[in-house]
Amino acid sequence: MSLFFHEQLYRSPELMAKIAEFPVTICGAGALGANLTENLARSGFSQLAVIDRDRIEERNLSTQPYYKSDVGAYKAKILTNMLYRAIGTVVDGKSKELTADNCSQLLRQANLVIDTFDNSSSRQAVKNYCLQNEISCLHVGLSSNYAEVIWNDRYRVPSSINDDICDYPLARNLVLLAVAVASEIIIKFVATGERQNYTITLGDFAVKPFIA
Repeated sequence: MSLFFHEQLYRSPELMAKIAEFPVTICGAGALGANLTENLARSGFSQLAVIDRDRIEERNLSTQPYYKSDVGAYKAKILTNMLYRAIGTVVDGKSKELTADNCSQLLRQANLVIDTFDNSSSRQAVKNYCLQNEISCLHVGLSSNYAEVIWNDRYRVPSSINDDICDYPLARNLVLLAVAVASEIIIKFVATGERQNYTITLGDFAVKPFIA
């Protein structure tokens, strides 16, 4: 029986074959990026790469799929090891800082780039590189009660004024809801090429099409 038996029954063998061969690079292995990478891997994606320079801190453990024993280790390394142990999927983990200067090295092999970074400069670098090189790019972001999943052509990089990556309110349920919506958007894109944009608010459980 296939590891992805239930998913295959829901998606179809044809779509699962496309998913397995579709290269995706996730930028960031924090609350959004780590959970999204795990969700995609467990949905059948096997050509995954993840980029993150950060190490795991104790405060990450409530919203990210790491263990207390992982504190101090690189997120990308632990995430790739965890997914290989769990389901045998080999994820290309890169414990590096993504900048405008190394985008061509880190992103060139992706059919789809997912930006989950928590700072504006990295988001801008991803947006610019993908636009210039015509690479499909989806941005997933959070702010207090709100999340958004928006494709590159309609995405606006937030102001760096609010880039306090160390101290902000964050509900695990909003993270997981955003990851679920993003995962379905990604699978829909692989299946049909359709690009859907959504906003999510936790207080009223609302998932709505994004209107610029």
